[in-house]
Amino acid sequence: MNPILDALSRAFHDLFQFRILWIVLWPILTAVLVWFVLGVIFWDTFSNWITSGLTAIGIQTWLEGVEPKWIAHTIQAMAHFILFVPLIFVTALVITALFAMPMLISLVAERDYPQLERKNGGSIGGSLLNALLAICIFFIIWALTIPLWLIGVGVIIPFIAAAYLNQRLFRYDALAEHASHEEMKVLFSANQSSLWGIGLLTGLTQFVPILNLFAPVLSGLTFIHFGLGRLVNLRQSS
Repeated sequence: MNPILDALSRAFHDLFQFRILWIVLWPILTAVLVWFVLGVIFWDTFSNWITSGLTAIGIQTWLEGVEPKWIAHTIQAMAHFILFVPLIFVTALVITALFAMPMLISLVAERDYPQLERKNGGSIGGSLLNALLAICIFFIIWALTIPLWLIGVGVIIPFIAAAYLNQRLFRYDALAEHASHEEMKVLFSANQSSLWGIGLLTGLTQFVPILNLFAPVLSGLTFIHFGLGRLVNLRQSS
């Protein structure tokens, strides 16, 4: 079987095991709670940002003249929704990468890769730095490509951004405990296209209702299976 599809199928199989279910739920619930609290506290600030954005693209002036007013209010509410949903999912992904991945790695490694030596090529500091860089570049992608929304090409931006964020966030943590620093560099370089492919496939689940609730942990599991599987092959061939 194709390594990407094999990793994805194994991740789906693991997803509904009892020990995984709580790990599935708490990152997304935590992210929702965090942004609900921030949304309440900074509602005026977020609203001003959205108004400024709508003004910049010429929509706010049109909204002010729309009748009946409920149409304008509905569009503004949708703008808030469009802002908060990506923030919630990005937060859930980061929480999963930083805090849930060690639990997921232990479950998968103990069952499927019990003989795989742990060389601890990564670190907590490396994971934090990797997450910070991933988030920064993710938002830079969004910011630089905003003009593309005006010509219709912007519809592909969420998928590209999600693919980048997933592969950058999870590839490091999936291998940090088991691979050496040198092995991580080799695997990232040799499997770059596959990692982007997994990032895209798991990123697509973020846009599927219901399934998107499982997307952060599904992404983590898929990268773990792929990364550890590639690591086994690398050591056997060396």
